[in-house]
Amino acid sequence: MIDFIQNIRIWFIPQKVQEEGDTPDYRFSLANERTFLAWLRTALALVGGGFAVDQFLPDLRWGWRVGLALALLAAGVLCSLRAVNHWARCERAMRRGEDLPTSRFPALLSLVVVAVAMVAVVLLGWEG
Repeated sequence: MIDFIQNIRIWFIPQKVQEEGDTPDYRFSLANERTFLAWLRTALALVGGGFAVDQFLPDLRWGWRVGLALALLAAGVLCSLRAVNHWARCERAMRRGEDLPTSRFPALLSLVVVAVAMVAVVLLGWEG
């Protein structure tokens, strides 16, 4: 729990991470930042998909349309929170000389997106 609180503090005060360990090779920090930005792009795509479902599927029943839109929006929010948390955890691990943290989030996100896509296919009908 203490590590989680420290990670949240680093979200808002990233200079705190410089107080730990040694400075890693800048290439690793930049790679960590690129990964962070890739996760943010994924989050933005999910949020955009949520808004698109709400705006461009007016023929879908209200409950299903809102449910799909909210599922995509929630996945986007979770993805962006995971991105910043993973960035902080990786940066701290690199500075401490520890193994990089692992995560189940990519697998869970994939399953959620596939599940939402399958629900959309069933609701809209497959015309392929």
